[in-house]
Amino acid sequence: MQSILHKDGHVATLTVNRPDKLNALNAETIQSLHNNLQDVRNDKRIRALIVTGSGSKAFVAGADIAELASLSVNEGQELARKGQELLFNYVENMPKPVIAAVNGFALGGGLELAMSCHIRIASDNAKMGLPEVSLGLIPGYGGTQRLAQLIGKGKALELITTAGMLTAEEALHWGLVNRVVPQAELANEANTIAANIAKQSPTAIQHALESVQAGFEVGQTDALKEEIAHFGQCFGNEDFKEGTTAFLEKRKPDFKG
Repeated sequence: MQSILHKDGHVATLTVNRPDKLNALNAETIQSLHNNLQDVRNDKRIRALIVTGSGSKAFVAGADIAELASLSVNEGQELARKGQELLFNYVENMPKPVIAAVNGFALGGGLELAMSCHIRIASDNAKMGLPEVSLGLIPGYGGTQRLAQLIGKGKALELITTAGMLTAEEALHWGLVNRVVPQAELANEANTIAANIAKQSPTAIQHALESVQAGFEVGQTDALKEEIAHFGQCFGNEDFKEGTTAFLEKRKPDFKG
């Protein structure tokens, strides 16, 4: 199996499963990940998703170069378009928070996958970069846009044009990851965050994700209007009633989603 999905209560873990290839992404793996992401999206029990790589060396070490080597211009464009649609944009637009547990190398398509996730936790041995120019390419799965959004245009251009890599601590300094933990603690840290998310209102979280995302959409001129609309919609759902009632009754809420 190119990817493995495991569900535990309200939390799911999706593992890229090509350890012999350092979890490199090819078309088959992207399709497998997409199928499992659809499963998570449609499963109302799941409120948070963790994405990670199998083994201890790599989250995803990049795209499968053997698959890229013989592509034409049109085939290359189609590969990028389809990959963005099936995986990278799909992850970013998930209505449930997606946490990247970056265990080792996250290079090229691997870093692009991590950046598509909403939250990134890295092991202390992780290294991240977009080395595509060393192959005569550029990032094609959203890397040129998401890296600049996360760490700023100047640093993004430095990393992309030099094919440079960041250590986990450097990634934390630049805001590319939210936290860095020892590798042995990575899974527990990601699960703790996911469990905290799962306690909250899933309906409100979906509105929050869409509101934040609105500010980064091309052509979006007034994301604050989107926030106002989503804020108002929260008042019409059962989670709002439960949350406010629980607060007034001095108890913990029991959100149904």
